[in-house]
Amino acid sequence: MIFISTRVAIASSDGKFINQHFGRAQQFLIVDIKEDGSYEFVELRKNKPACHVEGHDSTLEDSINLISDCEGVLVSQVGPGAAEALVSHGIQPIIIPMLIDDAIKKIIELMQEDKNDNDEN
Repeated sequence: MIFISTRVAIASSDGKFINQHFGRAQQFLIVDIKEDGSYEFVELRKNKPACHVEGHDSTLEDSINLISDCEGVLVSQVGPGAAEALVSHGIQPIIIPMLIDDAIKKIIELMQEDKNDNDEN
């Protein structure tokens, strides 16, 4: 059996709910989602938010680099420019403002559906 996991960053201010806009997130929870449906908290990474009242700083790249080892980022919202930049770095932005546990269950379901679709082809 091959062990596969997916690392995601979660934009959350409280560790319970996905409640942060990507550009305003002050921290990302890093989680490894495992193929068996479990997940493991890896670490908390502090972030300097890219969006401010005045607009964007040059820190968008810093935020992306902070989570560059992740395949996805779970957010409550993300602007089109940031989403495009994330995708160009191989990070899939997923807008999913809900409880972290529920969101991860949903992500696992999607991963299993995708795996089943690939197995059928």
